[in-house]
Amino acid sequence: MARRHEIITVYAAGVVQGVGLVTFPAASAVFTSSAQYGLTNTEYGTMFVPQAVMAIVASLLGAGLRSRLGTKRIYLLGLVANLLAMSLLVGSRFAMSEHSLAYAILLVATSCMGAGFGFTVPALNTLAAAFFPGTVDKAVLALNALLGLGTALAPVFVALFVGIGIWWGLPVLVGLLLFGLLVLSARESLNEAESSHVGRIQEGKFLMRFWMFATFVLLYGVCETVNGNWASLYLTKNFEASPAMASLALTMFWSMVTAGRVLFAALEKWFPQRLVWRSLPFVVTAAFITAAWVPKNNSALGVVMFAFAGLGCSALLPLAISFGQKELATMTASVAGGLIAFYQIGYGIAAFGVGPLQSWAGLDLSTIYGGTAMIACAMAALSFFITSKSAVRA
Repeated sequence: MARRHEIITVYAAGVVQGVGLVTFPAASAVFTSSAQYGLTNTEYGTMFVPQAVMAIVASLLGAGLRSRLGTKRIYLLGLVANLLAMSLLVGSRFAMSEHSLAYAILLVATSCMGAGFGFTVPALNTLAAAFFPGTVDKAVLALNALLGLGTALAPVFVALFVGIGIWWGLPVLVGLLLFGLLVLSARESLNEAESSHVGRIQEGKFLMRFWMFATFVLLYGVCETVNGNWASLYLTKNFEASPAMASLALTMFWSMVTAGRVLFAALEKWFPQRLVWRSLPFVVTAAFITAAWVPKNNSALGVVMFAFAGLGCSALLPLAISFGQKELATMTASVAGGLIAFYQIGYGIAAFGVGPLQSWAGLDLSTIYGGTAMIACAMAALSFFITSKSAVRA
């Protein structure tokens, strides 16, 4: 059993990773403001493409390198990449007068954030599962709840720092926390326990089952990112909401993502996790349909809608990872890295794709939100198909 301070360090890293990940989309008003970076919607969306690409590459590389370097070194490499991302984000503010240079620095910064996410998150999920082999689902849900707590805190901190005129205070804060984590983590052994997950699957069925989980998390990545990356702009541009109200919407989304993960972990005896996994995609679908029909003059209802969407998204990704790790137990770490990679593919599609849909196809965000409901419906259908044939014991 891991020592208590090792567990605390790993779970604390989940919080900091969450804050760092959402620092960029939480500052969307800063990036698109003509008085700041002056990015167009397409430039803003494109900013996340290198993040998604590097997250995919890092997730897959980390799974392959784990046997040679160990989980601890992969995790530390991710922390270093995250720290570099925050440093570059802070540095970019000194180049705002040169639009091309500032944008180039932001692209490198998001690339580093993607690499950090791709190395760190699969390692954290693998360590959490190894720390608590008898309660893998709860362990992974708890870790992702803390990661979600970080994502919920990011827009709050952005609103706070913007209010006092130093938006760059958030990446400075995250950078300091990452440096502290690096120092603490380097001292820990973080020896990963041998996998003892129950559940096995026949060799010939491994790829088919993995691709089912991979498709699910890709669809989930699209749904989460349409909310997480575009919520603030949706409120400010479609509803003419204040930056504070837009930050509140994003905070409510990520807060409910976190609260849902805690809630469904606590209610496991009464609300089996297989049933949670089947039910939540319908909540996400309803949230997207609602988003498309929310009256333009009712930003408060928009905030409630994003909170509802956060509840729907809450447990879907961590349960996909824990189900996949248990069912495909012979390749536990590879499953975590592979699923994070496909989640990032979905992230990249939504982070980049929404901009061109507005600029080139002439679609407004309400239409895009309504169309994404179809993706959520496909995710719901796939959840039933996977669990109906799954060896996972939920």
